[in-house]
Amino acid sequence: MQTFAIFTPMKRYLYENILKDLQKKMVLLTGPRQVGKTYLAKQMMEEFKNPVYLNYDNITDQKIIRTQTWRKDSGLLVFDEIHKMPNWKNYIKGVFDTKTNEQKILVTGSARLETFRKSGDSLAGRYYHYRLNPITIDEVKTKLSEYSILKNFNHFGGFPEPFLNSINLEESEAEKELIRWQKQYYSSLIREDILDFSRIQEISTIRYLLELLRTRVGSPVSYKGLAEDLQKSPNTIKKYVEILESLYIIFLIRPYHKRINRSLLKEPKVYFYDTSFVNGNEGILLENNIAVSLLKHTQYKQDSEGKEIELKYVKTKEKKEVDFVLVKNETPKMFLEVKLSDRKISKQLYYFQSKFPESEFIQLVQNLQQEEDIKNIKLRKAAEWIGDIDNKEFL
Repeated sequence: MQTFAIFTPMKRYLYENILKDLQKKMVLLTGPRQVGKTYLAKQMMEEFKNPVYLNYDNITDQKIIRTQTWRKDSGLLVFDEIHKMPNWKNYIKGVFDTKTNEQKILVTGSARLETFRKSGDSLAGRYYHYRLNPITIDEVKTKLSEYSILKNFNHFGGFPEPFLNSINLEESEAEKELIRWQKQYYSSLIREDILDFSRIQEISTIRYLLELLRTRVGSPVSYKGLAEDLQKSPNTIKKYVEILESLYIIFLIRPYHKRINRSLLKEPKVYFYDTSFVNGNEGILLENNIAVSLLKHTQYKQDSEGKEIELKYVKTKEKKEVDFVLVKNETPKMFLEVKLSDRKISKQLYYFQSKFPESEFIQLVQNLQQEEDIKNIKLRKAAEWIGDIDNKEFL
């Protein structure tokens, strides 16, 4: 890997949407740790007069939050990690209801704010919610080819620090920094954030579960099987998986089952927000990378436009499976199979095409020389297709 021109800091894909929605309601911004929420919030502060950033984890800021002694002429109040404050929903509701029309409120947090049920009072009607996801290929503007960028994402993931290092540093240095970042990142998650959800004696089991899930990316998750491996009950394992999901460490893709009588109805597939943490071969890393990109854009359409778009997969009891299904208003619009190098169309795509002739079928291939259309199934270069995902009709 060569050293390239330094990657220019960018406005993330949610910037304009959040700026617009702040004029109407407060905005809640959630997402994984270190995905760029604070950076985005501080970028947005430049658009306002006398902006104030308050982090509940900071002792000084916490006092200001509790006493409400911030500048009253602040055009934007940013509250970070305030879900850790007891009764935070009622608190924010009170601040919002008593503020001036000129003052806007942005609330950010690394854990899913809606999972912290510390208040019975609802914020309904007072906010818009956005989920910030890792950087994906469509956001990146460099001299690198889309193919090279895709391979970088496969190895370094899309969290800003390790990904930008992969662009700006020599390969050996970027690799070293990735290992250091991972160690710090996951140690902090386990040591600090998981304790918000569980007891300290459960931490070791959750750590072992995390290691198991790293090796099972892209496969249906059996709570019973994991329970046997960890000598815990299936309900306990399900609870731990929900904790990892709530902390934006993993996300689950559930099966599409409408009009598929023989499909597996219960077992979700697991993927990681951080592709670099996945323990698998290059094909698995590619699949996880594509999953992150698809999740990001379906959530963007949900959050910004209210569209009923979901990311699913499909698998029958006869093990006929397609990696991803994009579902709009409960109707499958697109079936996507991901391959590293195989240009031969998957038999599974032909099978489901016969069941859903009105859907679109695409095989995304990382290492592909020529794109083709074969019997109404599209063979496409994965990097270029994901790089142009905003223009896809299903969204």
